[in-house]
Amino acid sequence: MFLCPCLDLPLHSLAQEIPLESPVVRFPHHSFPQGHALMLAGAVAEHMEVEYREEYIRNSRGVRLFTCRWLPTSSSSPKALVFLCHGYGMECSGFMKGCGTKLAAAGFGVFGLDYEGHGRSMGARCYIKKFDNIVADCDWFFKSVCGSSENQDKCRFLYGESMGGAVALLLHRKDPTFWDGAVLLAPMCKISEKVKPHPVVVNLLTRIEEIIPKWKIVPTKDVIDSAFKDPIKREEIRNNKLIYQDKPRLKTALELLRTSMNLESSLTMVTLPFFVLHGEADTVTDPEVSRALYERAGSGDKTIKLYPGMWHGLTAGEPDDNVEAVFADIIAWLDRRSVCGAHDRVDRWPMKANGDAWNASPDSPVGGGRWSRRPGRFLCGWKGRTQHHSAM
Repeated sequence: MFLCPCLDLPLHSLAQEIPLESPVVRFPHHSFPQGHALMLAGAVAEHMEVEYREEYIRNSRGVRLFTCRWLPTSSSSPKALVFLCHGYGMECSGFMKGCGTKLAAAGFGVFGLDYEGHGRSMGARCYIKKFDNIVADCDWFFKSVCGSSENQDKCRFLYGESMGGAVALLLHRKDPTFWDGAVLLAPMCKISEKVKPHPVVVNLLTRIEEIIPKWKIVPTKDVIDSAFKDPIKREEIRNNKLIYQDKPRLKTALELLRTSMNLESSLTMVTLPFFVLHGEADTVTDPEVSRALYERAGSGDKTIKLYPGMWHGLTAGEPDDNVEAVFADIIAWLDRRSVCGAHDRVDRWPMKANGDAWNASPDSPVGGGRWSRRPGRFLCGWKGRTQHHSAM
């Protein structure tokens, strides 16, 4: 059987694009129901509020993309920037809201983009014509945020889940010295030997991918039940209509396969600091993938943590205590690496001919596109085995 290599959530069809509304609302942290997946918990977030904003941008191909951000509302600016790379079929504003609010409550500025064809962005649902397009869009948008005057001296980190891990690693490859580190949860960077398709099957499908690229003919299993342990959270995810849960399209599956194989062959080229996390009881993606990344990467600062008994959805599908433990590890790792200054940025920031820092404009050297703003803001309050290697 040929399986979609990202092995993230399965896919239900999205009946229609859901319009974005952007009212101004304040949500105190205690307004979330007890046990809700998006509820902030713990002493750190007990009295904190998080500012949430949404807007649309238009990429160089003219496609309208949804973006969102979570910012701490304290008087001080974010201590560092975190850029979310979501998984295949997923989206940022709902599925990754818990991640955004927790990291913002810890003092980070958090920014997300729904890839073309995903979530609230335009495009054929979950049709990936070129994986490079996803990387280019993220590179352009993320650098437009980093290029603003208030952000140029801040550390910047990538955060990737499953297929988003591949996006993060390719962003690092595209500009090896730009990013200060990456948090990778069950990243798509290698095809497990247990599910690797036979070359004959791949060759056959490659011959017809340009004839029927958008056909949903790739067999896959519904993995929601095996990805998310908590039954209440599992049903919330299943009921999220922004998540694509139909069969993968033919060209999409082949693009994911090619991307995974490409990354697998070049893991030694990974040189940025990273923290890779994986549930040992994950039956959706094999923990061997994360082990391979940790063992082969050329990074001088790399950490891996495997969580006994935890499933694929470490930050969205586990019981609250487990989720809190995972985020505590992530925040601690980010905190230790969030001291940057303007002097660190001199050789790492693209400059225009007139000496000004680059910003998001159609003639940008790192991407093209234009802003199509629909601003809005919200205010919402709110254990395992570790290996570490550091050059220090």
